[in-house]
Parts: sequence; C-alpha cells; structure tokens
Amino acid sequence: MIMRKWRLLLLATLPLVLSLNACAGASGGNSVSRLDTIKNRGKLICGVSGGLPGFSYVKRDGEYAGIDVDVCRAIASALFDDPKKVEFRNLNSKERFTALQTGEVDILSRNTTWTISRDTSVGLEFAPVVFYDGQGIMVKKSSNIKKLEELKGKSICTQTGTTNEQNLSDRMRQIDVNYKPLVFEDVNTAFATYEQGRCEAVTSDRSQLVSRRAIMKNPNDHIVLDAVLSKEPLAPAVVNGDSKWFDVVKWTVFALINAEELGVNSQNFSQLANSPNPEVKRLLGAEGDLGKGTGLTNDFVIRIIKHVGNYGEVYERNLGKNSELKLDRGPNKLWNQGGILYAPPFR
Repeated sequence: MIMRKWRLLLLATLPLVLSLNACAGASGGNSVSRLDTIKNRGKLICGVSGGLPGFSYVKRDGEYAGIDVDVCRAIASALFDDPKKVEFRNLNSKERFTALQTGEVDILSRNTTWTISRDTSVGLEFAPVVFYDGQGIMVKKSSNIKKLEELKGKSICTQTGTTNEQNLSDRMRQIDVNYKPLVFEDVNTAFATYEQGRCEAVTSDRSQLVSRRAIMKNPNDHIVLDAVLSKEPLAPAVVNGDSKWFDVVKWTVFALINAEELGVNSQNFSQLANSPNPEVKRLLGAEGDLGKGTGLTNDFVIRIIKHVGNYGEVYERNLGKNSELKLDRGPNKLWNQGGILYAPPFR
C-alpha cells in the first residue's frame, strides 16, 4: 500500500522527470548513464507483470520464469556473467510507466505494446520486439458466441491503461456494436471476474488469453475467438535519452535472435567459438572487438547464450513446445523460416 501511494505521488512529478530526461539526452551524454548505475549497484532491477505464465510469473519453487524474465536474465548475464543478478518487481499496467520513468526499475520487460504515443509523449525507448502478438477475445463455449457482432449488449472485461481497452472500443465502434466494458487495474481481477461469470467475455493479447486459460479451473470450457483486433508488438522499454544503456538492451535482444539464426545455442557455443564462419566469430567475440563498443566485455554474447540460450531456446522453453502453452511460433519464427523475426548483423 505504501509503495502504491508512493508511485501515485511520483506520477504527479512525471512531467518534470520527462523534462529532465530530455535535457540529459540533449546534453550529449554528460550525465551518468543508467548502465553505470547498474554496474555500480551490481544487479539489474527489472519491472515485470509477475502473473502471466509464459511471459513472467512465479513458479511453485519461488523462481520467476517467462520470456520477459529471460530477457532480463540475458541482460544480467551480459553485464555480470550471472543471470541471477536481477531483482524482479511486479507492476500492474497502470503503474508500470511511472515506475520506469522515476527510476524504480531499470527496464520494463512486461509484455508491453510498442506504440507511437508511448515512444514519444510517454518518453520511452523501445528495444527490439520479442513477441509479435494480436488482441483477441475469450468467451465461454457454452455462450455459443462465435463472432464479435454476437457480443452486442454483452459485458467485456479488460484492463485500464492498456492498448486492449482502446482497441476494443475502436473495433466495436467500427462495426457498430454496443457493449458493456468492465475495466480493472489488476489483470488477475479482470480474469477472475470473467471466470466467475460476472462478465461474458474478456479481452487481451491472444497469447495472454491462452496463458490465462491454461490456469483456469476448467480450461476446456473457454475458447478464443478467431477475430484479431489489433497488432501488438511486445517489447522491452527503457527511459528515453540514454543511448548507452539502450544499446546494451537492444543488442542483447539482437544477440538472442542472431544466435539462433547462426545456429549458436547453449549446447554448442563453446565449440563454435572456433567456427570458420566469420559471422559466428564476430558474434561470439572471437574476432573483432564489437562487445567493447557497447560497454560490455567482448564475449558478452557467450555469457548470454551460456546462461539463457538463443531466442529459439527461450521461446520453446516458455511459450512453445517445451512449455505448457504449446504456442506455435507463427510470426515469431526467424525471417528465413517464414516469420518476421529479424536482427541487424554483428559487424
């Protein structure tokens, strides 16, 4: 409760914080980078959801898991050669941006959609997309609802402060369907309300719907409609105006993607350091000094792959065939395998 009040108080000072950040960015880097702060602290502070299986949640053994969690562990590995040097802080959709802007967390890795307003007026800097998604709607099978038009007059649960709330309003207005929005700050409350039958549908990113359905009392009683309401590129974010820190986050994600494309994984990285392929050599730091340009060690990609694996390993472990969700990769396949996942070269 105290932490929540503190965040609300800081929300009032957010314009000043944004102004100061803008000045720091325009100063040409005279202020201390967040990267230096993190290195001196000895750990990364990562804002996550904490309640979304596949993305960020707490397992029965008390450990955090999920693709958003692994992004933070990859960054900690690059920085400290230790994926455990991360402190995770659970944030709801309303408080997440304030927590980032005020410095409560170093990075937001919380299934957050990259939009123009968040990238500009909110003052965020988005790293590469880690999951391409789209918004959907879940209903009970017994409702026999198959199309959006059949939700006329129905109550739909959603979260405040999300693109989901706005997208739902836009689509329903477009097809001239009146509905009753039930809006909640907390994602757990939104889904609990739906499961209890107090709203007739719930909307969120399709991956989140599948994730939440998996932990419902009777998962098979619910279906996700075919309709896709939006594009939802989910990406980590940092505060705007700190290119030094942003480069580390950005190239950590690109390292995960490039490693998969080049066939480097957690099982073979040590052997591939002697690969005749110059791209692999540069990626793993065996040739050139690309790591040093980011403020990291030259073998930072080896640190990442050793502790976390490549993007494919991260995906399959948390969302794909080796997880309970079994989500097909779809657009999240590599660009040369029918997807749209793409990273600039290490050169």
